[in-house]
Amino acid sequence: MRAVVIREPGGPDVLEVREVEAPEVPAGHVRVAVRFAGVNRADLLQRLGVYPAPPGAPPDVPGLEYAGVIEAVGQGARRFAPGDRVFGLVPGGAYAERIVAHEREVAPAPDGLTDEEAAAVPEAFVTAYDALVTRARLAPGERVLVHAVGSGVGTAGLQIARALGCFVAGTSRTQDKLDRCRELGLDAGVLASGGRFADEVLKATGGAGVDAVLELVGGAYVNEDLRACAMRGRIALVGLTAGATAELDLRELLRKRVELFGTVLRSRPLEEKIAAAQVLERNISPWLARRAVRPIVDRVFPLEDAAAAQLYIASNASFGKVLLRLDA
Repeated sequence: MRAVVIREPGGPDVLEVREVEAPEVPAGHVRVAVRFAGVNRADLLQRLGVYPAPPGAPPDVPGLEYAGVIEAVGQGARRFAPGDRVFGLVPGGAYAERIVAHEREVAPAPDGLTDEEAAAVPEAFVTAYDALVTRARLAPGERVLVHAVGSGVGTAGLQIARALGCFVAGTSRTQDKLDRCRELGLDAGVLASGGRFADEVLKATGGAGVDAVLELVGGAYVNEDLRACAMRGRIALVGLTAGATAELDLRELLRKRVELFGTVLRSRPLEEKIAAAQVLERNISPWLARRAVRPIVDRVFPLEDAAAAQLYIASNASFGKVLLRLDA
């Protein structure tokens, strides 16, 4: 089968399409013929050598999400049959024509969703749901701040919060992305000029502040989050594109009794990955089926252009998800 292989740590030019052995199918697992794979910032970090794949994942084939068709089932696997349309998360290896996953890590693709749309769902929507609903306990009618709101996870978080009837403020460094997010239900768009946004968020909420923050940027944004939070606000730290360190005003953290926590999906143990697949199937898929939320696909690249796809992600020009096509 064809797969994108990281030849060595480095720039996009180290990505090579090679013929490799198709994976075997252990008991309790399924093999999926991948039609589309998502491109994520974690893939860029893996290529650079600073975010290695966890044990059990292919060490040199990136890719965290996919949509495709069941090709084979292992002994004892009962959930799916060959030909079933599925999607899901994997710890790595999705930049390939076939992947293997435990059958309980795989979810059926909702009717009415194309394979392209389905591939744009797992990482973005499960990450946003896990951070906002599972961890931050987002309740209907609360006020939410979503950073990098035009990103894949950002557009998902915005839509999830709106599906729960929440007020959503979002930040971006470009007005165009804020304007496009208004079509998805964004209530207040804030240009994060120089990393400052708290005053505008407070203004947009009538001085009340936000109850939950989907923090996809990190760095100095976290201290601004504290200022923008309401009493007993919750900050879910997911991304670190602005840096891995920050100076915080701990007096604000104490005074407002703010909860600050981090979350990551990729390195979780099997039982937690199964729980994430259940969230995808039971909580997110019904919204997708009735179009309460929808995947946002920006561009689709052929597998051979994986380097160009990663360059596009790194440019910060994308709105929503970037995908690779494998079934051409």
